[in-house]
Amino acid sequence: MIRAKMQVQTVTDNGYSDVVKLTAVMGGPNAKDAEDNSYAKATPSASLEMHIDNPKVRGQMKPGQKFYVDFTPAE
Repeated sequence: MIRAKMQVQTVTDNGYSDVVKLTAVMGGPNAKDAEDNSYAKATPSASLEMHIDNPKVRGQMKPGQKFYVDFTPAE
């Protein structure tokens, strides 16, 4: 498994789904979360865009929130 830590940049309602854009967390001397530094060092650049149309999930992701994103091989 590979784990990334990402932060929501924007959430846009396009009328059909929430378009959520995330980027890898940024570290540095002013990082509020020391863990962000270790993730930023391992994955300094990443982006993800998701279109979420599940009514139970829409509206749950907000700009500024951080999430772990796990990549597990699918059989």
